[in-house]
Amino acid sequence: MNIIILSGSPRNGGNTEQLVDAFVSGASNQHSVEVISINDYHINPCIGCNSCFKRDDNSCFQNDNMKTIYSKLKSADMLVIASPVYFYGISAQLKAIIDRCHNPIRNTFNIKQTALILVGAATLPELFDSIITQYELCLKFFNLKDSGRVLVSGCRDKKDVEKTDALRQAYELGRSIE
Repeated sequence: MNIIILSGSPRNGGNTEQLVDAFVSGASNQHSVEVISINDYHINPCIGCNSCFKRDDNSCFQNDNMKTIYSKLKSADMLVIASPVYFYGISAQLKAIIDRCHNPIRNTFNIKQTALILVGAATLPELFDSIITQYELCLKFFNLKDSGRVLVSGCRDKKDVEKTDALRQAYELGRSIE
C-alpha cells in the first residue's frame, strides 16, 4: 500500500514530527510511506473561486506547490493526517492543503482509508472534538475507512510526547495497517 502522511506542524523536531516518525517506523516494513511536511511546500489557501471546476484539467489558477501534492495524493491508497492542535483545530498550513482538495482532482484519488494523529498542549477532554467531527464528516462523505487515531494531550514543549505512551501507539498504528 502507498501511504501518504500530511504532517502539519510548522515546528521541526516537535511532537507531531516524532509521532509521524513512530508511525512511519511501524508502517514502512510492509508499506511504502511518504511524509509530506508542510514546511517543505508553499501552499496558498483556497479562495473558493471554483475556477478549477471550469478548467478541462481541473487545475487551480494559483501557482504554488499544490500541483505536486495533488500528484502525490493521486498515487496514495491511504492518507494520514497529522497535526498539532491550535485553538481546537489543525494547523492553518495543513488546513490550506485540505481546503485546496475542494477541487474535482480529488475524484482521481484512490485513497480508501485514513488515520488521524493529533497532539495538543491542553488537557481538556474536548480538545480534539472539533477536529474529530470534521474528520468523521470527511470519512462519511468520501466513504473512507478510519484505520485508527492517536490523540495526545498535555504536550506543549518539544519532546513532551516522550513522556507519554503515544510514540508506541503511533508505531503500533503504523504496524496495524492492512
